[in-house]
Amino acid sequence: MKLILVLDNIRSTYNVGAILRTAEGLGVSRGILSGYTPRVHDANLLPHLRDKLDHEIHKTALGAEDLLDIYSCGDIISELKNLKKQGWQIVGLENNIENVPIYALNDPRLKKKLTDEIVLILGEEVNGIDYSLYDIIDLFVEIPMKGQKESFNVSVAA
Repeated sequence: MKLILVLDNIRSTYNVGAILRTAEGLGVSRGILSGYTPRVHDANLLPHLRDKLDHEIHKTALGAEDLLDIYSCGDIISELKNLKKQGWQIVGLENNIENVPIYALNDPRLKKKLTDEIVLILGEEVNGIDYSLYDIIDLFVEIPMKGQKESFNVSVAA
């Protein structure tokens, strides 16, 4: 299975770094940073701001940010449509959504629904995936929770 990971509107530099480290360890093909997700090595920032973000992301990424193929995307909807045309399946990791079919990761039917090329979208820590992306998402998956908390931290979920 090939996997592209989209980090859309992730707020925390530490979450971004932790997700990049996990992604690199799992062999993710590439990462796409969109929305207001903090960027690593962002040439559009003033040097002191870029250094600050790079340092914070590096704290949890521990070098994975330099090993992964990562790029920024200003128009994530167009990017996802393009990937979809190339045959990639768009999957959103979400929880507690209504009026949208969602599959638990441990649902035996899920394996038959997934393809070999997946774009996995992770959304903002509190509000989840932006609603503007819902129409392009082929499939939503969730991590079943056994305890009292409703969700995992986005970096843990990744």
